[in-house]
Amino acid sequence: MRRTVVLGSMVLFLGIAAYSLSYPGIWGFMRAGRPRIDEPTAAKPGKTMKAFTSDADLKEYMRKFQETHRRAGPTVANAASNASSDTAVAAAPAMEAKSEVLATKAGGKDDESITNTQHAGVDEGGIVKVHGDYLVILRRGRLFTVKVGGNSLEPTSSVNAYPPGINPSNDWYDEMLVSKDRVVVIGYSYGRGGTEINLFDIDAEGRLSYRSTYHLRSNDYYSSRNYASRLIGDKLIFYTPEYVAYGDPGQSFPALRKWHRGAKDNEFRPVVSATTIYRPQKPIEHSSVSALHTVTVCDLSSRDMSCKGTAVLGAPGRVFYVSPKSVYVWATDWEYGSDKPRAESMLYKLPLDGSAPSALGVDGAPVDQFSFLETDNEQLNVLIGTLSAGDSMWSAERPAGDLALFQVNADAFSDGSESAFRDSYHDLPNATGSTFQNRFVGDYVLYGSGDGWGPQAKRGGANLIAANWRTHEVTDLHLDHSVDRIEKMGDAAVVVGTNGSDLCFSPVKLGSRPLVRPSYIRKQASQGELRSHGFFYKPDGDDTGVLGLPIAREGRSGYRHLIEDSAAIIFLRNNGLQFNRLGELEAKNPSSNDGCRASCVDWYGNARPIFLRGRVFALLGYELVEGRLSDSRIREVRRINYSPRSANWSTSEEE
Repeated sequence: MRRTVVLGSMVLFLGIAAYSLSYPGIWGFMRAGRPRIDEPTAAKPGKTMKAFTSDADLKEYMRKFQETHRRAGPTVANAASNASSDTAVAAAPAMEAKSEVLATKAGGKDDESITNTQHAGVDEGGIVKVHGDYLVILRRGRLFTVKVGGNSLEPTSSVNAYPPGINPSNDWYDEMLVSKDRVVVIGYSYGRGGTEINLFDIDAEGRLSYRSTYHLRSNDYYSSRNYASRLIGDKLIFYTPEYVAYGDPGQSFPALRKWHRGAKDNEFRPVVSATTIYRPQKPIEHSSVSALHTVTVCDLSSRDMSCKGTAVLGAPGRVFYVSPKSVYVWATDWEYGSDKPRAESMLYKLPLDGSAPSALGVDGAPVDQFSFLETDNEQLNVLIGTLSAGDSMWSAERPAGDLALFQVNADAFSDGSESAFRDSYHDLPNATGSTFQNRFVGDYVLYGSGDGWGPQAKRGGANLIAANWRTHEVTDLHLDHSVDRIEKMGDAAVVVGTNGSDLCFSPVKLGSRPLVRPSYIRKQASQGELRSHGFFYKPDGDDTGVLGLPIAREGRSGYRHLIEDSAAIIFLRNNGLQFNRLGELEAKNPSSNDGCRASCVDWYGNARPIFLRGRVFALLGYELVEGRLSDSRIREVRRINYSPRSANWSTSEEE
């Protein structure tokens, strides 16, 4: 399935809805509540998965797999491919109490990160970053820099986000990261062979210049919630799935090539080999090898990017999560050989230090990356559901089914021959609704349901569940609105949703007894952005700070953020969990003929609140608005339009 721009908003929405609801309810093997778990043998700390010894060993394993499943009958033999086609094409990318706060914060009082990341120190690919005195912005196939140092607000440099001399019409340029004096643009090219990594140099004056392009062979990584890339120091981290070609599995290996004019397919060089591909130690008749899940780490400290990968064979349906220490992939497959098909899952742990991966048999599946929390002592907490279908494409935009909290320590992982103990699962109340949201905040996992990408329904309210992952105590909290966004706000949380016509912000006090405080209600509005990066909270005290969120017109369906710009960014002051409206920075010229050639849909949105060195900005499409903040209000100071045909740009390439 390719990302496609569908003309007509209703057609687009119906396509998304049909896609999201295309999974049958096939989790009947689980009773209401706790999932079925095979009785495991005792865990053996230190055991890891086994890699293939050679290409011949891998090919022989694949031959045996095909033969075994062929003998089992066409229904079972085709289960993997059916699951592959029913799920999305591909991906998109705890503890001591003090450590939790550090690991999950969006930004501290002295932290100059402008991205609302899941983990401090693990940057995520986004649309706006900081380099020295400059904001770097990725939009509609181009990179822009805007000088903000020295009280400036000036467009500086602009370049295409793709290599010179190519036709970018079949490409999407989604994410951007900055490492020292290098800008990395992550895209997916249907025309040139997979994930595209474009490298640019940026100097102290904010000038951009193209350096090089690499292609990483993979399926499309897009996810409506997750991000394809992470950055830890100089290490660029990708998770990529690739469906396996049984006849010649080597064709499915993730491979990298440096692009140049006339580049050929035979220039791809594998980033993994048979000896870095691992498999669980399960009987072959109970194994799934539909997909190759690869974690690729690229070194950005050298001029020519070098990458190494580690891969595991597994089922196609998946959610991936990146902690400061490891990448986790929860892969789910379905068995169709009985009257009631059932899901089986395998949880893979791939350490970022390059050591061998390990695995554990599990049941159920998480909804997205926010379903995970790894603690400093490597206890893993995961909120799972019986209907969760992974986070590729729009798979996360659906109900989660029966719920449980899954918890294991690091020593539970081994070679994949064992399953988690029953007491690793703790039943949780269900959340009724069309789209499930969840987030770990402090000692709690918070969850509920809302409208997501669909139309804003009028409702009498919704339940927010706060489950303490330490004590397993559960608190059921009532809200007068849907649960469409859950964000960390210091030691507390804020839940954002609608009542059908108004946008509501509800602060939630955590601690020994969770409590919902009075909501702030923005009349006749809805969320302008659905991704986690659309929100930011900037604390300025232990229980005070300012939050920003893009907003749109009343009742707007969530999917329309792809084709309509946000109207404004609203700013609220938090004072001890009491919200007061500071004001809004509005868009005044949302439409612009920019001559777009590539990535002409804002799949990752185009509006962000930015808090930087005591200043406040609103990124609204091609407008960057600066506001001046006081205790009681925010007012506009100035704005620029940085679109290619409006600003006085310094360019370093031919247009």
